[in-house]
Amino acid sequence: MILSFLQWLGETPWSIALHESQYVWSVVETAHVVTLALFVGTAAALDVRLLGAAMVQVPASEFTSRLLPWTRAGFAVMVLTGGLLFYATPITYYQSLFFRVKVLLLCVAAVNIWYFHGRTHRGIASWNVGGRPPRAARIAAIVSLVSWSGIVVAGRLVAYNWFACDIQPQPAFVNWASGCVVPPPSP
Repeated sequence: MILSFLQWLGETPWSIALHESQYVWSVVETAHVVTLALFVGTAAALDVRLLGAAMVQVPASEFTSRLLPWTRAGFAVMVLTGGLLFYATPITYYQSLFFRVKVLLLCVAAVNIWYFHGRTHRGIASWNVGGRPPRAARIAAIVSLVSWSGIVVAGRLVAYNWFACDIQPQPAFVNWASGCVVPPPSP
């Protein structure tokens, strides 16, 4: 059912026009990378502050209030351009092992963001300046740094088709993890 929908999506005129365009694809991909750099760069700066590893003299509340608008803007455009990239070749992305790893890590990052802003960030006044941020803030920072690093690496590896479904034989685990539909071997 999902594959049928994605096949239909990939055959829509806008999808075909996007992935066959000489310039639009490049512009969308470039915007995705630039806003990824903006988002990950500002998020990493926030994480380093949350770890208490740098800029501890700057109040955490002030630091986050100045960087979060840039982080959110980068995230919004990054999601929009990422959606367009997926829309252009949905089957290719859906059956990419690295894309699936990226989506899994995006889920980890989303839960981490939700937890941090829902719980840990509320008590920022108690550790705003100087001292060591609470353990929950430091753990959130580490999870953020690791998950976003993994997302960037997995996203970059999506371009390589080492485990593409049309390259067979592949180990059964790879076919399963990539969502490949492989006919059974003939007797």
